[in-house]
Amino acid sequence: MRVLIAGGGTGGHIMPALAIAQALRQKYQAELLFVGTPRGLESRLVPQAGHRLELIQVGQFNHVSLTTRLRTLFDLPASLLHCRKLLKQFRPEVVISVGGYASGPATIAAILARIPTLAVEPNAYPGMANRLVGKHVSAAAVNFEPAIRYFRNAQVTGIPVRAEFFRLQMRPADAPSHLLVFGGSQGARALNRAMPPIVARLLGAVPGLTILHQAGARHAEETQAAYAATGADPARWQVHAFLDDMPRRFEAADLILSRSGASTVAEEMAAGKPALLVPFPGAADDHQRKNAEVMVQANAARMLIESEMAPERLLETLVSLFKDRMALRQMGENARKLAHPDAAEKIADMVARLAASNQPTGSEYQDRRV
Repeated sequence: MRVLIAGGGTGGHIMPALAIAQALRQKYQAELLFVGTPRGLESRLVPQAGHRLELIQVGQFNHVSLTTRLRTLFDLPASLLHCRKLLKQFRPEVVISVGGYASGPATIAAILARIPTLAVEPNAYPGMANRLVGKHVSAAAVNFEPAIRYFRNAQVTGIPVRAEFFRLQMRPADAPSHLLVFGGSQGARALNRAMPPIVARLLGAVPGLTILHQAGARHAEETQAAYAATGADPARWQVHAFLDDMPRRFEAADLILSRSGASTVAEEMAAGKPALLVPFPGAADDHQRKNAEVMVQANAARMLIESEMAPERLLETLVSLFKDRMALRQMGENARKLAHPDAAEKIADMVARLAASNQPTGSEYQDRRV
């Protein structure tokens, strides 16, 4: 089985794609080709994982300047022709769109060539590329139920998450409270600025509480200095630029204060951890807010809008959550119910069914790609 996987840009797109690729290789011995752009994380991560990668030139169109939009429109015909050439050379039986810049041209070329297509959507509200092709793809694998209506033949499969997140031990009921502040690998400036002004009062209001804060490499020194300037007990807080072994960090937390990108939320669900989510307001189409709303509706998280996150409100919300350990535990259990431990295998099976349902003869195959 030959499968072309198109898209990337951010970790939220490319990490699930790599997990799906691994499942396709292990279960179906699939031959794989990735299509991405030079600026996306795929340019580094896909070759590192041992996969072949073809790069096309295509840029952003949504929430960018008129100049960038015009450049993207100018590049689009060439990117479509490039993808058409790749389809004729590689002859995939299925094309997977994981969202991101490269997914649009590759998926459109596949639809025009009548090659079966599968959209993989990690967010509750699809990105622009997947919205454009959603009603024309053969099927879709989505992470959140609200995304179903944007696609044909959609199934809620979840998105792949490292197996370690599903094997975490439950925190002892009598263990001191622990807060993990996680702004993603680059950190979150809003969280870095919001926590220091309240840290001393938060530690005073929640006896025994400890805090671990990932601030990102660019902001770690500044954030650590801001914590230190408050006079809060340094034995009860730590600020790091980057944290390794994230499953272990999640396991130690009673509550996670984080953004609500698809990968972060999926890891919180897999770990069964309650979260206080602060959506990134600059996310395309406000998709982080929509991800958070799904979690809130399931009573698996609380949400604070960044523009409304005054110090007093953040402090009040955190204290109230830590004061009710039973409610936190219930939120964690609700989060775990939303998780999908077999997401990669389910998506791989969908790909295999698409390939099996549309096996042309040799002459028909050539006709489709002329």
